[in-house]
Amino acid sequence: MGRLGTAYLRCIQAIGRQVPYGTNAFDREWDVLVVLDACRADALREVTPDVGFLTDVGTVRSVGSSSSEWLENTFNGREATARTAMVTGNTWTDRYLDADSFDVLDEVWKYAWDDDLGTVPASPITDRAIATARERDPDRLVVHYMQPHHPFVPDPLAGDDGMARTSSHSSDANPWVSLRRGEMSPDRVRGAYRANLRYVLEEVGTLVENIDGRIAVTADHGNLFGEWGLYGHPMHTPVPALLAVPWAETTGKDRGTHTPTLDPPEPLPVGRVYGAETDEERLAALGYL
Repeated sequence: MGRLGTAYLRCIQAIGRQVPYGTNAFDREWDVLVVLDACRADALREVTPDVGFLTDVGTVRSVGSSSSEWLENTFNGREATARTAMVTGNTWTDRYLDADSFDVLDEVWKYAWDDDLGTVPASPITDRAIATARERDPDRLVVHYMQPHHPFVPDPLAGDDGMARTSSHSSDANPWVSLRRGEMSPDRVRGAYRANLRYVLEEVGTLVENIDGRIAVTADHGNLFGEWGLYGHPMHTPVPALLAVPWAETTGKDRGTHTPTLDPPEPLPVGRVYGAETDEERLAALGYL
């Protein structure tokens, strides 16, 4: 992004810091909150006819335009967090959440990261969420999948370095940079994004068949495909396509069709990247170096 583009974004972010936040998820009714990372409401509506467990997809205003904002504004300072179990593939939990504030915080990304994919696949999240529900029966359960956020697992795009990040939370090798530069067509990226959404929804379907309670499907934030001349999901950016996240509800019933097989290390990694002592490449990829 050139100097003019950066200045433009900074002006929007300055306004965004003054705009009131949206609806905290804890202010709504649910037993299980399924969070699809960077999922646009219109994209979920588009694929809903292919998903048997979802019907109407509404929208709510998110409390952040990036994962870090959403995490801070959803959980920190909320009494309900202490009665909540969270199973997550989102790497920002290590920086923005206090594990001791939760009933349990299972940071699956610390032990189920796939180096070839450059992300946490959806199936380990499903596995751990079902196990957590059955073993702990928490008051509330949050299940945070990384998809449809890039990298796009079923349809990888050339040059996408996955979840690798620099200290500025960005990379020169991701689909949003490629779109902005005109190196990829919008249709190509949208197609891969939708395929990634369908991929994760298959796992959500497994979750719905193996967990009891009122399930809400939402997103931490949306994703920009050129709205307001922006791409991706910058922090403090009050663009409707980012803040108007999906909200759909369904009822889960544990029919016992899935048996979890993934066992986390004991004790669960807390406060560091799993294997960090000898894995500087992983640290760099996650933005810790």
